[in-house]
Amino acid sequence: MRPMSVPARLVLASTSRYRRELLARMGLPVEAVAPGVEEDLPPGLPVVRAAALLAERKARAVASRPEHVEDLVIGSDQICLGPDGRILSKPGTLDRAREQLGALAGRAHRLVTAVAVMRADRLEVAVDVHTLNMWPLDADEIDRYLAHDAPFDCAGSYRLEALGLALFSRITADPESADETAVIGLPVMKTLRILRESFGWTPWPRPPSAP
Repeated sequence: MRPMSVPARLVLASTSRYRRELLARMGLPVEAVAPGVEEDLPPGLPVVRAAALLAERKARAVASRPEHVEDLVIGSDQICLGPDGRILSKPGTLDRAREQLGALAGRAHRLVTAVAVMRADRLEVAVDVHTLNMWPLDADEIDRYLAHDAPFDCAGSYRLEALGLALFSRITADPESADETAVIGLPVMKTLRILRESFGWTPWPRPPSAP
């Protein structure tokens, strides 16, 4: 695809500091905007479709605003699916975090991360699925970890970009779709691929004299 004739800003439809940090790590010029969408889901919706739907809602909500109609809007959402098929939300409290880690300890669960990129009427979506195997943990180990990372704003009650990585014996992904940044909240490689292949956007600026 040829580069876009109209330069577009990148807008992240999220206030998640983890997603902002992933993009900032590469020096990408991104504006973060709260999407302000409902996160309720139809009952029985498959988890991959659910994550994609939430990411799409966020991208559409921001892309539809007059000030962002020419922007490339990135929406993303992540669902932590416990071993029993229950969706694990952000714990918010110490007791709920203990409960979540107790349910995950010694078992495998999945992180499903979706990204949606939208500009005008064009929308592209990609989904990443990782399986995480957690070490067996006793109550003391759980409490010591929670005291260190305080991951109360993280679904599943762990922070993979910090000491939470030490909770896991293995993290695997479908080899056809693996994107290691997805476990932190945004599949950056997939996002860049969509921007490049579907919208003609690349992260390096053109020289001022370029046509």
